Amino acid sequence: MRKILLTGSAGFVGYHLFKRLQQAGFDVLGVDNLNNYYDVNLKLGRLRDCGFDLESIAYGRMVSSPAGGRFLQLNLEERAGTAMLFQNEHFDLVCHLAAQPGVRYSLENPHAYIDSNIVGFLNVLEGCRHAGAGHLVFASSSSVYGLNSSIPFSVDDAVDHPVSLYAATKKSNELMAHCYCSLYDLPVTGLRFFTVYGPWGRPDMALFKFTRSILEGKPIPVFNHGDLERDFTYIDDIVEGVWRVLFGRKPQGDPAWARHPARSKSEKPYRIYNIGNGHPVKLVDFIRAIEKATGKKARIDSLPMQPGDVYRTWADTRDFSEDFLFKPQIPIETGVANFVKWYLEYYQK
Repeated sequence: MRKILLTGSAGFVGYHLFKRLQQAGFDVLGVDNLNNYYDVNLKLGRLRDCGFDLESIAYGRMVSSPAGGRFLQLNLEERAGTAMLFQNEHFDLVCHLAAQPGVRYSLENPHAYIDSNIVGFLNVLEGCRHAGAGHLVFASSSSVYGLNSSIPFSVDDAVDHPVSLYAATKKSNELMAHCYCSLYDLPVTGLRFFTVYGPWGRPDMALFKFTRSILEGKPIPVFNHGDLERDFTYIDDIVEGVWRVLFGRKPQGDPAWARHPARSKSEKPYRIYNIGNGHPVKLVDFIRAIEKATGKKARIDSLPMQPGDVYRTWADTRDFSEDFLFKPQIPIETGVANFVKWYLEYYQK
């Protein structure tokens, strides 16, 4: 039985992955700082759904769930605490999903991104290095493509022009991971997620905000006057992709890499992949799917493009499909309907 560290386990993707690991009987330890970037009650609700007694949760205290797995509230940017965690547990696999998310928030509070996404990630790398973790899988983001105009976005495209600090920190994570892979032979895989959505999603994301406003009869802010496209990827497809990376083959170094260098690979055990649906959806079609699921018409507040936004995201997933024999399956109408169903049930409670 492999011991797994899952950071960001009270977050959107982390919660869903924790549930699956828990149900499969793995020895999984979830870590999250439970910050107040968005409603902490939603994070606590995810933990409750995993069987944790919320009254027993306190900073630095390890708690167990009757359904399996453990949870620890911890700030990963706390160097000593993170080092002690790795020294005490000796993880076989590390899945690092913890991060300060959000593009627009990075315009308001840039220091949060350096603390969490750079310092926190460095402490995880150091923990993996000294404790000998067998494989580090970490979340990157489609935001790294920034001003890239080549469509679809390929993992071998240059990503040197981010348009938000959030994107810059994610690109930095990829560089830092390659450095540790190269220096210490730490196998690492970075996954560039594309616009994840679904039940238990983040309140700061479009689907959550649009659904809430439509149900309340309030106008929804639609940037660039609706002329945007996103490669929306349903949460179950993301979790399946991460699962296959965790329990599939570890990255292998390519001895011939120097003769034909590719940005997504290395002569060391390092890989970068896109995980996306591979089919961008127009924002207006996304809104229509919400209208259909809620049975209500949206009131549109048409606005100009926002700083840090990009016009279109579109994942080239051929490498991932070839290596892990998987393509996302859930269409946008089904995914949106599942979210709206969850939203109504959760908030009616």
